Amino acid sequence: MTDSRHISFDDLALHAMNALSPEEAAAARLHLVECAECRDQLAEISGDLALVAMSIEQQEVPSGARQRFIDRITAAPRTGDAPSPLQPSPVISISREKKAPRALGWIPWVAAAALLILCANLYVRVRILHDQVEMAEAQLATNERSMKARIAQNTRAWTLLDALTAPAAQRINLTAGKTPPAPSARAVYLPARGALVLQASNMQPLPANKTYELWIIPMKGAPMPAGMFRPDAAGSGSVVLPAIPTGVQAKAFGITIENEGGADTPTMPIVLSGAAPAAGE
Repeated sequence: MTDSRHISFDDLALHAMNALSPEEAAAARLHLVECAECRDQLAEISGDLALVAMSIEQQEVPSGARQRFIDRITAAPRTGDAPSPLQPSPVISISREKKAPRALGWIPWVAAAALLILCANLYVRVRILHDQVEMAEAQLATNERSMKARIAQNTRAWTLLDALTAPAAQRINLTAGKTPPAPSARAVYLPARGALVLQASNMQPLPANKTYELWIIPMKGAPMPAGMFRPDAAGSGSVVLPAIPTGVQAKAFGITIENEGGADTPTMPIVLSGAAPAAGE
């Protein structure tokens, strides 16, 4: 069992697994009491076996397997006869290199497989968290768009209220100068806010390719387009808060008939017009 000084690696492994015969196990225990090197190697083998036991699924040993394993080890040829455990072993100075475990070479593969499974689990968790973050960001973006839309609606409503009720708003009556029911229009304009509201009545119907266009005639410069409208069957039409610059001081307002889509400059004649009074009048 020993090489005259140390227990062989195979016998240490069998001893760690309680697979030696009673006589061999007794001799091994006696030797381990005196040999620190064999004790260290036995501890290393026991640790490796414990790692294997924790990394694989435990299965019940088949009936008779242990005895067959002992019989196979006993029948294997050994290099030299080991002295009887009852006789003192001769002390022979032999330089012996510590053997690396051979039977447990597959342990790194088990560890690599466990690491691969761990990485796969981490990847799945990361993907789940990523999807949850994307859903939260999409919901946040939807809420933000909804909030912006409500703010825009509220702002438009307040601007319309200011244009209709502000003391500084200009109120203009546009008439054709003919006997009723002549076309007419009334505009409310607040230059500081760029807010303009026009309500037209008794307007003549137009061909499908024509439209009415409202113009601001400023104190200085060329007329500015301020929105288009087509009257309904009763001749009514309106322009509400068109996109115009703020702060434009108006001298007058006019309505012309233009091609569908509007024009950059008014096309004569002006069908309705009206002078802008001073602010607050």
